[in-house]
Amino acid sequence: MPTTTPALPLENADLLQRFNALDHFLSEHQALWRPRPFVHYPAIPWEAEHPQLADWLKAQSLEHAEAAHNQPHLLQAPAPFAQLAAQAHQLSQVGELAPLPTPALPARFSAGVPGRKWQQIDAFAHRLNFTDKPQHWLDWCAGKGHLGRRLAHNGAALTCLEYNPELIKSGQQLSKKLGIDAAHIQQDVLADTAAAQLRAHHTPVALHACGDLHTRLLQLASQVGCQQLAVAPCCYNRIRTALYQPLSTSAQASALQLSIDDLGLPLNETVTAGARVRRQRDQSMAWRLAFDLLQRQLRGIDAYLPTPSLPPAWLDKPFADYCQDLAALKQLPAPTTEDWQQLEHRGWQRLAEVRNLELLRGLFRRPLEVWLLLDRALFLQEQGYSMRIGTFCASQQSPRNLLLLAERQPKLHTTSVDNSVDRF
Repeated sequence: MPTTTPALPLENADLLQRFNALDHFLSEHQALWRPRPFVHYPAIPWEAEHPQLADWLKAQSLEHAEAAHNQPHLLQAPAPFAQLAAQAHQLSQVGELAPLPTPALPARFSAGVPGRKWQQIDAFAHRLNFTDKPQHWLDWCAGKGHLGRRLAHNGAALTCLEYNPELIKSGQQLSKKLGIDAAHIQQDVLADTAAAQLRAHHTPVALHACGDLHTRLLQLASQVGCQQLAVAPCCYNRIRTALYQPLSTSAQASALQLSIDDLGLPLNETVTAGARVRRQRDQSMAWRLAFDLLQRQLRGIDAYLPTPSLPPAWLDKPFADYCQDLAALKQLPAPTTEDWQQLEHRGWQRLAEVRNLELLRGLFRRPLEVWLLLDRALFLQEQGYSMRIGTFCASQQSPRNLLLLAERQPKLHTTSVDNSVDRF
């Protein structure tokens, strides 16, 4: 179970050892975390091997699943749950990066920024403890540039790269209003032209850039020779390929082949949704699970049928209309005589079962996220960077609270002809 000694951030010597341990753990137990309870009915594949655990989980209430969701490792469930929970908890421990003692900014810098978002920005900024003071920040996928302005408030240069022209315009206005000399540039960071925006003297930062967006930064920054960078990844499943493309040689050698569905596992943790959003989410899932029972009957095929994302207004319909309209959308035979009340009730029963079965899968959320983060860290280490990995904020502020800090190791020059490495 959880250790009493506080975990420390991971540094260079720790990375490969932890990665290999996580890789073994995830590979050994992939039959438990790959299957998604939502799509498997009436039984999930691992139930045959662990019937007591499956029966116990399926007998629990929806409220039980909600209470255990964010700390499944504390659940007293039948074997092998506790043993897996202890392993997962130990392997995913990453300590907090030490905060810098920097003074608070005037309130005008956070004006117009949602409270939780500003807390994340401020916490991120407080952990950027580099050996050399950054001279030119580059805010990658900057949005309006709130993070960049937070970092450049003391006079450092700032470049903000963003694709959305409306966000660029708003960012320019905010920078001008706050007296920040910032260049807000429209740029598709996945385009070939993105490399031209990076210079060796830049310190790139990315707070919650998704999938390919942040891996692109790691690749370009290391190619250009940026001396330092800081990245807090998000949405590992936002990739353009069907399977995950590992960055480091260690991950490339792994037997794990991760699908987009697999990459979505770390994102299944929810800590910030309000009560109304949770109710709407539960209703949507319960109705989808009820419709899943119906579509199996209508098609005569006992298999899951994917359905598209639906506007929230669909949940305002009577349940019968929801099912009939969704059947029409999927070009299925029209439902005839149905006990709609009973079908909806079965959907809510399935939701409770699914949520509780997901608690086993939930044990592997953080281990997989740390595995993915270590792949990025090992890649940068291979490019000559010294690495630190740690948390920068509490999980209540953001479940995606892991931060990569990279500093390129200085090279010794034996000639005095020209020691200037960067001419950008």
